[in-house]
Amino acid sequence: MASEQIGYRGPTACAAAGITYRQLDYWARTGLVEPSVRPAYGSGTQRLYSFRDVVVLKIVKRFLDTGVSLQNIRTAVQHLRERGFRDLERMTLMSDGATVYECTSPDEVHALLQGGQGVFGIAVGVVWRDVESALSQLHGERIDTGETLVGPNPADELARRRNRAV
Repeated sequence: MASEQIGYRGPTACAAAGITYRQLDYWARTGLVEPSVRPAYGSGTQRLYSFRDVVVLKIVKRFLDTGVSLQNIRTAVQHLRERGFRDLERMTLMSDGATVYECTSPDEVHALLQGGQGVFGIAVGVVWRDVESALSQLHGERIDTGETLVGPNPADELARRRNRAV
């Protein structure tokens, strides 16, 4: 099934991105990373995140872990949104701790390193594959029907019962 047809609930997105549910909730409420499939509509509704949303969550987590301020991360996420997240897999995000730069070619990375300041980079393709691998072991949900998609564990009784109830 195509990744555009699958959504991931909050706990699954947290597990794949390596964040807490509290972080996820805060980032959604403040607009840093909102679920693109289905936002929460009041008490009892579940947010549903796309694959790309989960990749962005993991990128945000990596930037926070390296000391980039939330304000600079917000600017970087806004930039990614404006670009429509296209070519995300081939992108490298670099930061000097104060500013986040997008590099799409080795020449751009080299030019940034020539500046002499200390920088670190996040190869988004690597994050992409990490998230892909993590989500393959977890449950997704079909966007059109709400059917739970069971990972490779056929002994998951709860997921089988949910699918029969639908």
